[in-house]
Amino acid sequence: MIIKKAVYKTSVVEKGKLLQDDIPEFAFVGRSNVGKSSLINMLVGQKRLAKASSTPGLTKMVNYFDINDTFRFVDLPGYGYAKVGKNQLDVWAGLMGEYLLGSQSLDTVFVLLDIRQVPSELDKSMLEFLIFNQIPFMVLATKSDKLSKSKQIQQRKIIAKTLCIREELIILTSAEKQIGKEKVLEYIENKVEVN
Repeated sequence: MIIKKAVYKTSVVEKGKLLQDDIPEFAFVGRSNVGKSSLINMLVGQKRLAKASSTPGLTKMVNYFDINDTFRFVDLPGYGYAKVGKNQLDVWAGLMGEYLLGSQSLDTVFVLLDIRQVPSELDKSMLEFLIFNQIPFMVLATKSDKLSKSKQIQQRKIIAKTLCIREELIILTSAEKQIGKEKVLEYIENKVEVN
């Protein structure tokens, strides 16, 4: 698949304003500073479509991007960020939860993990939430260019074991080196064709 058109559509901070239509959506979620914006920009071939915050966790809204006039990328708030009170965290978790459970168009959730780290309790909770609610997902292991090939294989096994998932559900990616771009876009293309 070639992405010829990718445009920002809107940002939502209130549950009642989440988009509801029949356009297939692919959501991106992960801990703050895992590289969501960079990965989205790499996939669409633009440098500034999704904006990375200089302060991790500052993105506290659901951002929608229209892709090829056919489907959407949805950038969800980073989880596990510091410097907000518990109530604030609940608000954004609520918005994310409302989107994940309420979207009629959600096709797949891409869960981003830094390949160099063992998945956290928050990462495990996210996977358990998706599995429990039967929401299709793929894990994107970011920053894989930072490791040797043998270390990548080793870390992929650790991530799969920690999350209790099959290794086939993990795609190695790197926004910097364009690793995994074709695999992710091929996955999306197959999904969009089915719809």
